[in-house]
Amino acid sequence: MRFRILGTLEVQAYGSRVALASPREQRALAALLLNPGSVVPVERLVDTLWEDEPPATAVKQVRNCVSALRGRLGETGGLIVTDGPGYRLQADADDLDSLRFRRHVTAARGLAAQTKFVDAVEEIRAGLALWRGPALDGLRTATLAGRAAVLDEQRVDAVELGAEWQLRLGETGEVVRELTEFCGEHPMRELSHLLLMRALAKEGRYAEASTLFHGLRRRLADELGVDPNPDLRRLHEQILAEATPRAVAAEPTEAPAEHHFDRAVTELAEAVTWQWRAEAELRSLHRPQPIALRWSARPRAAGKPALRGDLDDIAETFTALPVRQLVVLGDPGSGKSVLALTLTLELLRARAPGTPVPVLLSLASWDPGRDHLDRWLARRLADNHPALLTTRVYGPDAPTRLVLGGHVVPVLDGLDEMPADLRVAALDALDQTMAVGRSLVLTCRPAEYEQATRESATVLGAATFVRLEPVARQEAITYLSARGSDRWLPVAERLRRDPDAALARVLRTPLMVDLARIVYGRPSADPAELLGAEDAAALEGQLLDSFVPHAYAQVPQPPGRNPKTSPSRRYTAEQAAHWLGFLARHLEQARSRDLAWWQLYRAVPAGTRSALIGLLIALFFVVTGWLDDGPVLAAIYGLSFGGAGYLTHRFGRPPEPLRTELRFAGATRKFAGRFALGAVVGSLLGLGWSLATGLVVFLAVVFGLVFAVHVWLAKPVDASRVSSPGTILRNERTGAIALSVSFLVSLGLFDGMAFAFTANTRFLPVLGGRYDLALAVAGGIAGASFGWFMARGTAAVCYGLAGAIAGGQVFPPATNAVLPIVVGVCFGGGIGLTVLVTRAWGNYFVHHVWLAATGRLPWRLMHFLDDAHRRGVLRQAGGVYQFRHARVQERLAAVRERKA
Repeated sequence: MRFRILGTLEVQAYGSRVALASPREQRALAALLLNPGSVVPVERLVDTLWEDEPPATAVKQVRNCVSALRGRLGETGGLIVTDGPGYRLQADADDLDSLRFRRHVTAARGLAAQTKFVDAVEEIRAGLALWRGPALDGLRTATLAGRAAVLDEQRVDAVELGAEWQLRLGETGEVVRELTEFCGEHPMRELSHLLLMRALAKEGRYAEASTLFHGLRRRLADELGVDPNPDLRRLHEQILAEATPRAVAAEPTEAPAEHHFDRAVTELAEAVTWQWRAEAELRSLHRPQPIALRWSARPRAAGKPALRGDLDDIAETFTALPVRQLVVLGDPGSGKSVLALTLTLELLRARAPGTPVPVLLSLASWDPGRDHLDRWLARRLADNHPALLTTRVYGPDAPTRLVLGGHVVPVLDGLDEMPADLRVAALDALDQTMAVGRSLVLTCRPAEYEQATRESATVLGAATFVRLEPVARQEAITYLSARGSDRWLPVAERLRRDPDAALARVLRTPLMVDLARIVYGRPSADPAELLGAEDAAALEGQLLDSFVPHAYAQVPQPPGRNPKTSPSRRYTAEQAAHWLGFLARHLEQARSRDLAWWQLYRAVPAGTRSALIGLLIALFFVVTGWLDDGPVLAAIYGLSFGGAGYLTHRFGRPPEPLRTELRFAGATRKFAGRFALGAVVGSLLGLGWSLATGLVVFLAVVFGLVFAVHVWLAKPVDASRVSSPGTILRNERTGAIALSVSFLVSLGLFDGMAFAFTANTRFLPVLGGRYDLALAVAGGIAGASFGWFMARGTAAVCYGLAGAIAGGQVFPPATNAVLPIVVGVCFGGGIGLTVLVTRAWGNYFVHHVWLAATGRLPWRLMHFLDDAHRRGVLRQAGGVYQFRHARVQERLAAVRERKA
């Protein structure tokens, strides 16, 4: 008897194949074969045979199934024995291919431990030859999937072991042939990519190795928000160092400017494709039976038939328009955003080289009174693809050139989501900018669009207007009952019998039909609850209110599921509703749809947030002043610097994230220049405070290093990567902490050394020698320069005054060796904190801690938002999150406001 599960399930007896026609028999045998020699309880077999709710007679049917299975296996049916609470399959290692595979792998590892790599490779190849496809291919249920996934993982490990041993034997060509296809099948597997890159590099194929690395890095960033592991990054740096400039395809220094720009267009198209394809998969827009979304358009010329179609032909219709300008009108929840996303992906799929790139953007963040449309488009491109700003790779100001050169087709979603007082100006700006026949797609609700056109007397004259149609009754019924369940029969009967009832009116939009299926799709929910509503608004509210609790329902996860991509059980529905409600209300008050982490400070009242930052800054300087010369100086330091922090954050411009990444390549010359500048500054400070020569040299070195390390924070160089909230936060955090630590070390060291070793020279003392005007002027200039560097005008004035007040204070020198160290640490800590809160991440961190401590947000906010994105509650648009639909945001905000 031979059992085979490394591929499709097969059973062979005496050289002939045993037929297992019944799916239940196949599943029962698979469960036993996945646990050879172990007892499989009847309860687990019940879960294996019925994925939904099992019938009352499930245990009896399992026994009948096992009995029938024994009969089909004939004499070998005796291998299945009853044992306590379940059944056990008695199989020898030679009877089951998975056991034979493990035996080969164990033997190969033993041979490799003896450095017999030739024999080890032959042994592991013999084990891999047993595989005919994924384990239990075509038979996986939720119960079987976990154990089958373990077998698949063992196969992957075996392939990588064999490749590693072959590399030691110098068989690079064989490794390249085997792993090229394997990496395509496992695009996120880092070790496989590492081995393939090593093989390619040993064959001198540096360009292919570099391309392989960039592709993996992009996928890891898009899917998981992480970078490749350190081993991969080090290997890539070695490959770049070994390669000649001609060998590395990514080397841009010798390419002409036009080639740079062509590369920007190509990589932008690739990035937008990755971005929205991943979003479509998360939102299940390509499931086998999606809701049929139909549209119609009035003909532009009399006598021509009206245009009609669905999602499948919207891209073809758009490209056939004489002027490619399309306005999509639809009621709330009618599918405007879905159509825009689908159109974008279809245009990208059919895009020919050199043609414009469709870019889907939300209009919610555009202020037409402040930004020209093209300037706003260019800025959004730069925000989502910061590498485009790298001049040496893509030429000067690539985002603006992309927009003005007609290389971008704006797909602008949500004119109705803009504040009402901006829609008229926005429509007028669109009409003026697009009047020359540029391509455009715009979505809006009909009522808001008609109101804007009435108030502005502006119409996009060359555009074709498409109206999304309501979901037909039969299409709604087909979608709701797609799984063949009879539970939806009462709903279907009501829709057919009473097409004007509240239920029928609500289920005319894809959003509500989708919510109904989401909320009542589980066996434990009863769709008949929908029949009791007499008011359409109340029924819509019922569905919207049920969405978040359903998304966060606690359900058991099958074993073997990747915890990074599985819904977390960390959050309860009550917690999620509370936190999401707070965020929704925050966005409604800000009149925005974009949930950007760097704008979270707006959720804290202006006075509170400014006082909070002022107090934190004052704390460090109070301690510094107290140690210097007692409580009076402590009060002066605290009030001056704390007050400067309060005024800067109360009236200054809020910080925006700096989209940078840590990069060392090509920074040597710039590093040397920055080091020289820092050395000059350190020397001048040391000489101005009359420090000894050795101390001046030491300060020069420290300031030189502090100034120079910032050259490693540069713009990204890969425009095919899309910014995500997580990547923006990580890059901004790196830059903010590096900047803060550099100021902490340099100025803290200087202050401590000045306190300990200065000659205490005074130039223009006043107030009985307690204050020196010359030092006040120097401190004021230093503080103003510091403030201007951090946050420009307001900060320059505030910190200039603080520097003049604090810098002119005269206090006695240190009395012991420890005190200067403590003073330097406190002063440096205050300066470092001041720098940190003027950066976007530091500002976010302080206010997030405040909101989490007061119970309004979770402590791990980004983890929570990413989890909500994976559950389908949020969607991602570049570097910001948005609620899945504006109706969801509005409903959560309204519920939160009622509870407040």
